[in-house]
Amino acid sequence: MSGVFGIVSKNDCAETLLYGTDYHSHLGTEYGGMAVLGTQFTRQIHAIGQSQFKSKFFDDYHRMPGNKGIGVISTLDEQPIYLNSKFGPFCLATTGFVENNEELSADLLKKGVSFSELGKNAVNSTELIAKLVNQGTDLVHGIEKVFDVIEGSCSLLLLNRTGIFAARDRFGYTPLIVGKKEDTWAVTSETTAFHSMGFEIVKYLEPGEIVLINEDGIVQRRPGSARINQICTFLWIYTGFPASSYEGINAEIVREKCGRALARRDADIRIDMVCGIPDSGLAHGLGYAMESKKPFRRPLVKYTPGYGRSYTPPSQKTRDLIAKMKLVPIPEVIKGNSIVVCEDSIVRGTQLKNFTIKKLWDCGAKQIHVRPACPPLMFPCQFNLSTRSIHELAARKAICDIEGHDADNVSEYIDHRSEKYKRMVDWIARDLRVTTLRYQTVDDMVDAIGLPKEKLCLYCWTGECPRACSKKPRISIRETESPAAKKNKKEIPDQSRLW
Repeated sequence: MSGVFGIVSKNDCAETLLYGTDYHSHLGTEYGGMAVLGTQFTRQIHAIGQSQFKSKFFDDYHRMPGNKGIGVISTLDEQPIYLNSKFGPFCLATTGFVENNEELSADLLKKGVSFSELGKNAVNSTELIAKLVNQGTDLVHGIEKVFDVIEGSCSLLLLNRTGIFAARDRFGYTPLIVGKKEDTWAVTSETTAFHSMGFEIVKYLEPGEIVLINEDGIVQRRPGSARINQICTFLWIYTGFPASSYEGINAEIVREKCGRALARRDADIRIDMVCGIPDSGLAHGLGYAMESKKPFRRPLVKYTPGYGRSYTPPSQKTRDLIAKMKLVPIPEVIKGNSIVVCEDSIVRGTQLKNFTIKKLWDCGAKQIHVRPACPPLMFPCQFNLSTRSIHELAARKAICDIEGHDADNVSEYIDHRSEKYKRMVDWIARDLRVTTLRYQTVDDMVDAIGLPKEKLCLYCWTGECPRACSKKPRISIRETESPAAKKNKKEIPDQSRLW
């Protein structure tokens, strides 16, 4: 995962850029970067695996003069990337996941394009995107080419002399939102970055939309289409910050509604209290407590924010260490009680079993009832850096054990009314060593969000592939001009100022 923030002001922007980018720290664990443009580009990138973003960059921003800049926090790649291109120099920050990175890189290498940055196991994806943009006839066409050829998702901020080009990925999987404060404009992945800094939301970019933000406002350079939106549902369930809103819908409110829905299906259990696993499970637990009229308590507390999220680090060893250390049990709250434990999701299940559930049993819990706020995860994400292997998912491990082999068709296991689904959930409950386990249903999760089902990406739960991963004819990066580019050049004036 990653998050981006950009700012254009009539005054110096570095301090606001620092704090705006820092508000994305929950989205990445490995690298942070900022680029500011004044009389020239100034760029800094730091590893943040063992420290907070703002502590790494606090001294740097004083030495980064300029009125426009972009920042990024990333799990995979060092960015922003600087490229002295045929369009002039620019810096680029991206969020998303390019699934066909190797294929696109190989294609460019055959054309004589070189790469200088490497990611964990391949070409740095942001550098790849920069080189793809450079294949266009202009910057907007170059960004359109990126949309044409990548599999996965990519939203981006491109900083050059004219301002910041902000582009939301073609199917809207990753959000971008524009805000304004007096004579300053900003664009962000998370609206949380706006609240404390006094920005008002001006526009949620539509899927595929490209805008140019400069000192005078916003110019639309390519229209988007809300009709083809496939935004990631997991933003509301887990990855997004509670104060953030996506498509105008707040994450905290959705999580409370998810908890309420879980409670309405739980009339047959007797409990003493409700809890949520910090931090993302708290609102789900609060919703459950409000609906069930049972007390919300904190048998497990998070030690400090410095431990971060146990889901985002790329290595299992690091994830396990964070899971072990960050949650501290309170035996006086736990002992002798029957507890509903609300969690955002069960991915692999190892951390929940080995570190969370074990701590509750060790402290004398009478019963433990686990309630994930989303259905069983059945497929690895194709649009962001999260689960990469189908075999690591708890539900797939259960199916493999039940069937004796990997199942090609898991449709019955997806249907929460089927016997196979019940067998799978019972297997996971035994593996976790909990009293009961009940997952959220797809329909209840969708209802909690409030968007039409067809506007949400539900791939990791249902296997129903949104448009972004449908097998479409490959568009070669050797094309000189896409049909979309030709059409939009006729319809959209270069300087059609909208705000």
